Amino acid sequence: MQLKAENAVKEFIREGSGTNIFTAVAESNIILESGQFTVLTGRSGSGKTTLLNMLAGLLPPTRGRIMLDGTDLYALDDKRLSRLRNERIGVIPQGQTAVYSLTVIENVLLPFMLYKEQSSEAEKYARELLERLDIAPLANVKPSELSGGELRRMSIARALIRRPSVILADEPTGDLDDENTRAVFEFLRRTADEGAAVLTVTHETDAGQYAHRLMRMNGGRLEE
Repeated sequence: MQLKAENAVKEFIREGSGTNIFTAVAESNIILESGQFTVLTGRSGSGKTTLLNMLAGLLPPTRGRIMLDGTDLYALDDKRLSRLRNERIGVIPQGQTAVYSLTVIENVLLPFMLYKEQSSEAEKYARELLERLDIAPLANVKPSELSGGELRRMSIARALIRRPSVILADEPTGDLDDENTRAVFEFLRRTADEGAAVLTVTHETDAGQYAHRLMRMNGGRLEE
């Protein structure tokens, strides 16, 4: 599996006294491969999240291409792109994301429920993920009863439920204590070691010790 950005640029038009262009991500090339854990650091506003969203199929580049195993993501229509994202790209977004009317395990199974594909096998794997993330006893409670660290682990399980070949995590430890931060990074590293391509955007200075590759965004420019 290979996900790559080829000469990807993202520009935004800003309205002021005149029209000008803000370059959030300068021309960038990156390749994410199976079995590799890549950590991307950089200051706030440097373009990290913008690049991750382009790689996730959520934000089209102004120029350049995002290719997943030879398929140009943004050449697909919305329906096909949504299906591909659901099946092959697991995204762990910033902040706490949950549907509070559902239980923990129902939240984890959402990627299946959206396409009415829920099965006993999917539920079995959901419970296995919750076990691996040490929140199995919370499967049937509502997200409102979870701590910040538990909510984060639930979102990781949801991102992994379809066994995607790519995991993209945006500040997955931003609001966690040291113990939970370590647990999340160790889990993401194990996921890469088991064959997924994992990219984590983070401010954590210790994240590099878990990475196969460390990269940095500086003023919209990607540096190895």
